[in-house]
Amino acid sequence: METEVAIVGAGPTGLALAHELALAGVDVLVLEKLQERVVQTKGGGIQPRTAELLQLRGLLEPLLTRAMPRDPVGGHFAMLPVPLDCTPWHTRQPYPIGIPQWEIEEVLEERAVARGARVLRGAEVTDMSAVGRAAPCTEPGTVTVTAGDTQVKARYLVACDGGHSTIRRFLGMPFPGRAGTYQAVLTDVRLTAVSSLVPQRSGHISTLTRRAGRHWGMLVPIGGERYRFTFGRVDPADPDRATGQEADPERERGTGRGADRGSGREAAGSTRKKAGRTTVRGTVRPTGREAPVTGDEITAALHDLYGTETELGGVYNASRFSDATRQLEQYRVGRVLFAGDAAHIHPPLGGQGLNLGIQDAFNLGWKLAATLRGHAPKGLLDSYETERHPAAASVLHHTSAQRVLANPDAPADVVALRDIVTDLMRLPDTNRHLAGLMSGLSLRYELPGAHPLIGQRVPDVDLVTPDGPTRLSGLFGTGHAVLLDLAGVVPADLKSPQGVDLVRAGCPDGGLDAGAVLLRPDGYVCWAADDPASCRDTLLAAIRDHLTTA
Repeated sequence: METEVAIVGAGPTGLALAHELALAGVDVLVLEKLQERVVQTKGGGIQPRTAELLQLRGLLEPLLTRAMPRDPVGGHFAMLPVPLDCTPWHTRQPYPIGIPQWEIEEVLEERAVARGARVLRGAEVTDMSAVGRAAPCTEPGTVTVTAGDTQVKARYLVACDGGHSTIRRFLGMPFPGRAGTYQAVLTDVRLTAVSSLVPQRSGHISTLTRRAGRHWGMLVPIGGERYRFTFGRVDPADPDRATGQEADPERERGTGRGADRGSGREAAGSTRKKAGRTTVRGTVRPTGREAPVTGDEITAALHDLYGTETELGGVYNASRFSDATRQLEQYRVGRVLFAGDAAHIHPPLGGQGLNLGIQDAFNLGWKLAATLRGHAPKGLLDSYETERHPAAASVLHHTSAQRVLANPDAPADVVALRDIVTDLMRLPDTNRHLAGLMSGLSLRYELPGAHPLIGQRVPDVDLVTPDGPTRLSGLFGTGHAVLLDLAGVVPADLKSPQGVDLVRAGCPDGGLDAGAVLLRPDGYVCWAADDPASCRDTLLAAIRDHLTTA
């Protein structure tokens, strides 16, 4: 089987990338080792900048119909009790959106397949030997992998196969960073009885977290009797809290093993197999990272945190995770690229992982498509690593800081520090900074040029065009770059190259401080000018340098 791009992994990152490539007319094949999607709520938070990117492609609306009920309140930093206010960043999506990860994947896959992408399930990649171990991805050439009974030859391969990345292991790539220091559980459960301590609605995370007895934890209602339960132990003698000794990056993300992933109808107290699924019952204490998450273990945490009147009726799924922090030094090795958790992992604070991966996909997609079509400026594909590696490093940096502040077993000096940071977060400038950091709205790529808008995202402003009113996001449905002339400064006789849409419009409410802006397909400004002379002198060169040589 041949394809232009093979993507390994059908998670949010891989499927978002598949959509971007298919939108650009690229033949793309997604290889996923699982036969069926894992129906688990993990990673189910869409941050404001990710919501804006999805809006550019018309993907946000179908996701919003699946959103879980949540109070309209800002995100958090280190679970501290001050909501982050994104309104100073002039976004139409100021709050995190709670959507189960499997539903995000379902929408992305539906849209990608509708545009021509193919998804092959039950296709675990087991070999890259067809191209040789010594130089498995050299230029020029192809990448060949074996997935199940299928051999796939691709011009490029993108590894979106998670923290345990098979492709990363095949290439022998180091995954440097810090080993996990604790172990926790994420599970979707059914509760048949609840105490008054169990939240009835999702709100700010500081109102949902608890510590009692030997456990810390958080219950989030996700509909009916179903809840997402995250918990861990605070007992210093607990042998399952890692102490930094483990150093195997392949086992630091969630194991994916655990209790039943099926209907959740199995009651506590049994060990049964049904339709290929297993509900595991066992002792309260796990025996290590590979141990299944047991119902007794979940019940012990529920009773500690929410009282014995809270009754576990069933377990849909469960997995373990840690706070390991690691990042690849290279995101590209010849014709193989890495995105999402295959490239970076970090403590799960603030829903950063899913968002970081989807933003990787939006950055990489248009660049890889231009490279395949032969009209990419020199170095465009390499700029994926240049731009996204620092973005991920920033997330690793601030989640490491949050990990210290959010420690439920923090010593007195950390508690004092937490109080000081909480007070600082009530200051508008501090709150704005942290809101931009956590939401992704403050991200700025280091691009050449003196105009203050260059490298930034811009608000989704209202526009008036010759065809009628629209919003800025409505101009990006084709996946093209957009040259937006707001003041008649772009020459009337300019013929924009293929893949760059020239739109002359007014911006009645302001919000874009420029006469004209050139926006990449991912919505970031790569050129801006305020007068006709600047347009005449620099516009065409900017298009050739940043977007296309066509």
